[in-house]
Amino acid sequence: MPIPKYRLDDRNFDDLVKELVARIPSHTPEWTNPQVGDPGMTLIDLFAWLGDTLLYRVNLLPERQRLEFLRLLNIPMRPALAATGLVTLEVTNKDRFTPVVVPQYTRIKGGVDFETAQEISVMPFSGKVFVKRRPSEQEEEVIGTIKEELEKVYDIGTGNGEQYITTPMFHDPDKNGSGLNVVKDTIDQTLWIALLAADEDPNRVDRVRQSLDPDEQGFRMIQIGIEPRLKIPEFDQYVQQAVTMADFWQWDMPAGRDDDDDMAYTIPYLPLEIYDDTTDGFVKQGIVQLKLPSSAQICLPENNVDENIYAGTGNHPPRIDDETIAKRLVTWIRLTPRQKSESLALDWVGINAVKIDQFKTIRNVILSTADGTPDLTLPLPGTSVQASSFKLQVEEKGVGYKNWHALPLHMASRTDNVFELDSEAGTITFGDGLRGAVPEAGSRIRLELMRYGGGIKGNMDAGNLTAVSHPDLSVVQAVPTQGGLDAETLDEAEKRIPSVLKHCDRAVTQEDYKLIASQTPGIELGRVEVLAQFKPQQKLFDIVGVMSVMVLPKGENHRPPNPRPDRNILARVHHHVDERRPIGVELYVIGAEYVPLGLGVSVTLGEGVPRQQTFQNVKTALYEFLWPLSPGGHLKTGWPLGRMVDNQELAVMVARVSGVLTVEGVNLFKQNSGKQWELMEGGAEQRMSLLTWQLPELLDVVVIEDEDPVTDLDEALGRQGFSPGEWDQTDTGKRIAIPVVPEICK
Repeated sequence: MPIPKYRLDDRNFDDLVKELVARIPSHTPEWTNPQVGDPGMTLIDLFAWLGDTLLYRVNLLPERQRLEFLRLLNIPMRPALAATGLVTLEVTNKDRFTPVVVPQYTRIKGGVDFETAQEISVMPFSGKVFVKRRPSEQEEEVIGTIKEELEKVYDIGTGNGEQYITTPMFHDPDKNGSGLNVVKDTIDQTLWIALLAADEDPNRVDRVRQSLDPDEQGFRMIQIGIEPRLKIPEFDQYVQQAVTMADFWQWDMPAGRDDDDDMAYTIPYLPLEIYDDTTDGFVKQGIVQLKLPSSAQICLPENNVDENIYAGTGNHPPRIDDETIAKRLVTWIRLTPRQKSESLALDWVGINAVKIDQFKTIRNVILSTADGTPDLTLPLPGTSVQASSFKLQVEEKGVGYKNWHALPLHMASRTDNVFELDSEAGTITFGDGLRGAVPEAGSRIRLELMRYGGGIKGNMDAGNLTAVSHPDLSVVQAVPTQGGLDAETLDEAEKRIPSVLKHCDRAVTQEDYKLIASQTPGIELGRVEVLAQFKPQQKLFDIVGVMSVMVLPKGENHRPPNPRPDRNILARVHHHVDERRPIGVELYVIGAEYVPLGLGVSVTLGEGVPRQQTFQNVKTALYEFLWPLSPGGHLKTGWPLGRMVDNQELAVMVARVSGVLTVEGVNLFKQNSGKQWELMEGGAEQRMSLLTWQLPELLDVVVIEDEDPVTDLDEALGRQGFSPGEWDQTDTGKRIAIPVVPEICK
């Protein structure tokens, strides 16, 4: 049961009166009939009232002690948090062919006003995001009939093409909630951004393309806003990402000549240098700043199939069949993986984007004139002050204004020119001459820069910000603003004391490692296991001082290939745990080693049972039972590490499937070096032994209605040498992209 909140003394006025009356026979036996109104009862009531008042004050001691703890621990109340978001700025003047510079702290107007958090040069073109989307099953029925004919047209061989549908993304704020997984939802694992001029005039398009040419800095920059689906909380002060997005993903633009007849379905691309990335590798809402090449270094690949039959194929940008958009194309920017990745989930991407926050900015305001007294406290023009941007100056005779710095006064010496800022209350306090210097009497105190504001009212849906305080520009708010929170109350501050005093952010025990790894920001993990004293390179146990953490990403389809962490996931988890491990511990973050497994199952079915559906249910039950994540295994938490696979145990799972009358047998198959299935030894009792770091990966299941299960799995599958699971792992991205032919050709 939880620890109750006790009062130091729970007696009230009536209890004290009853207790005093009960003592009358012992102390004054001659008073035999105490009644209300007696002088003695009046005295009893008086002393009971005094006692009740004292008890009330005594019971306040725990509350006051908690408040005193807050003060002694230098734990101020948390100020209001400002909502943040991303907006895109667009040039409204079609005759403007040079970038528009927007200063920092420019006002963005709407239901609640915001400000730009940085300076931005708005390029004189807009952007539209496209992807090469896989057709749905319904669409495949319609367009799949011409796939072989298109493969003949492009001379790429039967079965080597993969059709796609050019699909715009993030263009409708009302539909942005579903987002996009660049890896799983596209055929090429690539995000394409079309840079578009304001109209279709070829001369204007050329002039807009020339805006990419270098300025006095030697290059132009474009700002791309990223809203990832998984985010690191902004208030997590311990998160510092060592892994950058550039390690795993590449931004580039088409290079070469647009009239090169030899490009076919493969064209060259020019890598773009990342100037700055505030997303920390797609784990926070932020801006990616890219250095742009000159117009002479890039090209616009042909979009018209009449001019180039290979338009839209292979690694060409997606073909745009809407002429009103195609004629405005300036060039393309693409985001493509450097190496195999498992996931990249994004809620929104846009160009000419800028970060905004719910602050108001005040500059160069005289707060007061110092009177020379110690512990001088001054109120600021607002509360919930942004401490990181706060700047204060104090006037010195013969010198002028000099910067003073914020610092807790208990850490200051007598000569330090510092002050203590209470962000929530909006006050500053100067020192007393022992802890911090005292401003000289008569010196003016000037507020050079202060940003304040915040609150839950700043959390607004897309489309609420409608204007920008700058000529020739308009603003588009495609994603909601979020993160706003009202200032902390006193009760909330008291409840925060235990969390401040609790030192749990250190990995000591195995459970610590497991918990901390599972809480790695920006990553969805499906399973975390800790292998103490296990060194993965040599696969040795009992190595003192070594700790291995095994992680598996989430996977929901319960079909091969099993979930495997990519290098990005491993690096992020390692960095997160490494900061919290004790000195001297050798840390490794690894994935599971999967052992391929095939199954042949023979059953008899009850009368009237749908045959194919029951066979499919048997496969589903086996895939789920051997799945490394939930609902795998007996405990529904994933197949246990190192647990052997027993065909008799699998037969029990098959027998539980509705419609199965009897299980005639289950055969286990292992893969040889040639990727062919071999029947395991053991006859009726077959077992696949697994080591501690291994898990089974069920790649193929063949279910038949017969007396004996199959003994040649490859023959039953009708192929030799590979499995569908392995094909899924290795073939992604190798087929040649083919754009779907539009229904109406103009």
